[in-house]
Amino acid sequence: MAGTSFYSATRLIAEREIKSLLHTKGFWIGLGVIVVGIFAAAILPSVFGGDPDKVAAVGPEMSRVLAGTDLEVREVADVAAAEELVRSEEVDAAVVPDTTGDSPSGVRVVALDDPPTDIVAQLTVSPPVDLLDDATVGQGERQVVIMVFALLFLMFGVGGTAIAQSTVTEKQTRIVEILVSTIPVRALLAGKIAGHALLTLGQVLVLAVAAPIALSIGGQTELLSVMAPALGWFVPFLCLGFVLLAAMWAVTGSLVSRQEDLGSTMGLVMMLVMGPYFAVIFFSDNATVMTVLSYVPFSAAIAMPVRLFAGEAQVWEPLASLGLLAASVVLIVMLASRVYSGSLLQTGGKVRLTKAWAHAD
Repeated sequence: MAGTSFYSATRLIAEREIKSLLHTKGFWIGLGVIVVGIFAAAILPSVFGGDPDKVAAVGPEMSRVLAGTDLEVREVADVAAAEELVRSEEVDAAVVPDTTGDSPSGVRVVALDDPPTDIVAQLTVSPPVDLLDDATVGQGERQVVIMVFALLFLMFGVGGTAIAQSTVTEKQTRIVEILVSTIPVRALLAGKIAGHALLTLGQVLVLAVAAPIALSIGGQTELLSVMAPALGWFVPFLCLGFVLLAAMWAVTGSLVSRQEDLGSTMGLVMMLVMGPYFAVIFFSDNATVMTVLSYVPFSAAIAMPVRLFAGEAQVWEPLASLGLLAASVVLIVMLASRVYSGSLLQTGGKVRLTKAWAHAD
């Protein structure tokens, strides 16, 4: 491969990484677990159901309206008390007397931000529904989207450890010395990133096919139509976010010469993978924190699509966030390339970052 151009060398390494990973059982087992998880999440709720919905009823008359239903009824004295229970989310909805004359049944249903279709369906006559805090997207739908995006980012981010393991294996077996004698070191890094990024995109396409089938079997096709616009933004954010992390995973592998030493260098990258997952889960209801997270490169892949899904982001915001993420990718890849080239051929123990930086070509 002497005289191989940077592009050709990158392509060859990418093909090598893809073929190598496709021949491992772990790759297929991991993808299978994700697909099975999607089907389980879509189908099991409709099979096993859940706890009965909690409803506040104003006075004995409203309690009698709910007699014979599968609802957990909590009787209160007045409408104000019922609305307070709804706002505090102690109950899912409240059944109150209709004072407007619009309801043929003489009752109205009060909910927080999402029409309680399961509760309304159990009433003899469908009453009007009043929302105390009308939202573009229901809270339940929002939580589902957050969990899906966060888990996918977490799984693909952690999957980048394969890049670090591959790099350590090449150093430990001294194959890397043969490789760098025929191709540029930076082409080796670029090929690894490109190969694993293409594999990640391929897995996303598999999930894009599996998800509609799973949701259709589980009777949740409406959720897919709601999620579709956010998914359109999530894919480019996920791909750029993976490239960002992939460059850092490659560096963690280049700093050590044995697989058993890899744990000493991967702490920071693992934190950058796990941090966004927990941050979005814990602060999903905090608009200010979610806005900040949507512009932080390591969490933007989750936070910005979620804000778009909920209708909380302006039209220009995803473009600005994606541009900032792309610029961060370029910067991190450049820095990682220098450290990678300065540490790849050094063996005998963990290489300090300052030493790797000083020995870069």
